[in-house]
Amino acid sequence: MPTWRTAARVGLQSLAALFLVSVAWVLLYRWVPPPATWLMLDRRAHAPVGLGYIGVQPDPRHAHYRFSTLDEVAPSLPLAVVASEDQRFLLHHGFDVDGMWRAAKYNWNRAAGKPVRGGSTISQQVAKNVFLWQGRSYVRKAAEAYFTVLIELLWSKRRIMEMYLSVAELGDCTFGVEAASQRYFHKSARALSAPEAALLAGVLPNPLRFRAGEPGPQARAKQRRVLQRMRALGGTAYVSELLK
Repeated sequence: MPTWRTAARVGLQSLAALFLVSVAWVLLYRWVPPPATWLMLDRRAHAPVGLGYIGVQPDPRHAHYRFSTLDEVAPSLPLAVVASEDQRFLLHHGFDVDGMWRAAKYNWNRAAGKPVRGGSTISQQVAKNVFLWQGRSYVRKAAEAYFTVLIELLWSKRRIMEMYLSVAELGDCTFGVEAASQRYFHKSARALSAPEAALLAGVLPNPLRFRAGEPGPQARAKQRRVLQRMRALGGTAYVSELLK
């Protein structure tokens, strides 16, 4: 058999194996909480560095993480993250084309020094946070799109939201709303008030800078904007499909 045919056959077999493994991985997490994510392992090994970051957790470093179902969190939490991050979460199938276009136009015309605006949906963020490594590259972006399609096909919106609320980084070595609630408010995520949920949702784009434990003026301003959006959406009735 010619060498190119052997290489093609091995390549196709490898692609098929990767596809089957990825589908099995996503199906497993449909029912089983992930034991950890790549970011959790990285944060445990290395303190984060970057502009605006204050408050490195002292050694030894431990990742604080507890998976929570939507029955175990306040109804205002899914509403807050939808209001803050992805208001069309219940309407799209993983990608918000209009949102990406608006973000692209804003970034193209933004003034110097203004932060870049992202257009990722909650589903895309779950794909990135749960299944992928940190960093930026075309390969990683393609993998993010692939896993976004898989979780939208194989999970419910409720499961996607549970995963997002459970693994999102909300401070140094603090992952998920339960760990964040215990750390910052000294109570369970089920007992959070709407303003507290809005504060957590507001710091999500950069939780190492906009610290929920010691919110500054910018974090408070974001909290107020999230609360306004929550009211504009009609309250928890807007996410009633998730809370059934």
